Amino acid sequence: MTFMTGHQALDSFDLAIVEILSTDGRIPVTALAHRIGLSKSPTQVRLKRLEADGVITGYHAQLDPIRLGRAHVAFVEVKLTDTREAALAAFNRVVQTIPEVEQCHLIAGSFDYLLKVRTADIAAYRAVLAEKLSALPHVASTSTYVAMQAVKEGQF
Repeated sequence: MTFMTGHQALDSFDLAIVEILSTDGRIPVTALAHRIGLSKSPTQVRLKRLEADGVITGYHAQLDPIRLGRAHVAFVEVKLTDTREAALAAFNRVVQTIPEVEQCHLIAGSFDYLLKVRTADIAAYRAVLAEKLSALPHVASTSTYVAMQAVKEGQF
C-alpha cells in the first residue's frame, strides 16, 4: 500500500519508518535502518525526505500529564454566536493562548468546537471554564463531559 505526500508516494519502508518513529522518536538511525531492513545511508535519505515533505513535522518528548499534575480531563462542546470566518479566526487565535486547552477541533455538527482540556482537578477546571473558556470570543454556550479513564491516547 502506498500513500502520497506532497512530492512522492510513501512506500513500505517509509511507512515502517513513520511507524517506528511514532513510538520511538529517539531511535538512532543505525537501529532504525536495521529494523526496516535497509542500510544507514538510504534510511537517512528517506528520513530527510519525510521531514522535507512534512510527513515528519518534529520530534518531542511525550510527557505524563498525571505526573505533571494535570490528571483531570474534560471534553468541552462549544457553540458560538457567530460562525463567520472573522468570528472563527478570533476564536482560533485566543483559544491557542489557553495552556489548559490541549486540543481544539472545529466540528461539523450540532456544536462548533470540541476542546480537550487538562487541569489538576475539577476545581481547577471550573476556574478555567469560568475565567477563560466562557470568555472566548463569540461563545454562546458550553457543555462539559468529564473523562473517567483514558483507554487510548497519543499515538498516531
